[in-house]
Amino acid sequence: MNPLILLAIFVVSTLAGYKLIKNVPSLLHTPLMSGMNALSGVTVLGALIATITAVHTGNRILGFLAIVCAIINVVGGFYVTGRMLKMFHRKDAPEQSTGEAGQ
Repeated sequence: MNPLILLAIFVVSTLAGYKLIKNVPSLLHTPLMSGMNALSGVTVLGALIATITAVHTGNRILGFLAIVCAIINVVGGFYVTGRMLKMFHRKDAPEQSTGEAGQ
């Protein structure tokens, strides 16, 4: 495929993604981020398939870099989501009883 067409697709998708994320209210960022982390696994699979089907060594190297970046994105996203969810835990939460009161 023509590299200029690929570059145009990249630029348009980048601008559309920026426009969409810019308009998301702050209350929805955590749930959307969790969903996108799960969806980012598809990026890993796409990078794996693209690397497997690559013929030239240069394309395989780029595919390997794509796999590394996608995995960093998934791991980092789940790490940040975990940290955000920890903010909602009470530090002085009372211990829960097992239902055997008085024994």
